[in-house]
Amino acid sequence: QVQLVESGGGLVQAGGSLRLSCAASGWTFSSYAMGWFRQAPGKEREFVAAISWSGISTSYADSVKGRFTISRDITKNTVYLEMNSLKPEDTAVYHCAADEKVSTVVGGTAKSWGQGTQVTVSS
Repeated sequence: QVQLVESGGGLVQAGGSLRLSCAASGWTFSSYAMGWFRQAPGKEREFVAAISWSGISTSYADSVKGRFTISRDITKNTVYLEMNSLKPEDTAVYHCAADEKVSTVVGGTAKSWGQGTQVTVSS
């Protein structure tokens, strides 16, 4: 059974940084594409970033390009989201997702999802 557990969220001032982690278990981590999504109150879930199983290819939403970086550590079965220059509009619950295909992750239809971690950016 695939399990994804996010951590690292919290309260930060605008302009600050946070690093989110998503620990995976129950499957061959290195074979899966991974991604991050977020959902703010009253809004639909939106794509943030994705990374291929090899870690070579990455994809980002326009709203976070140049500020967020996705990476993975196969030895730790963990994917990270480094978030810099945070803005109040980045406030949301951040979820990680996993699937065999990166296109499926980017499209928001990944097979596995974590419960999420809250990120709050104050102005």
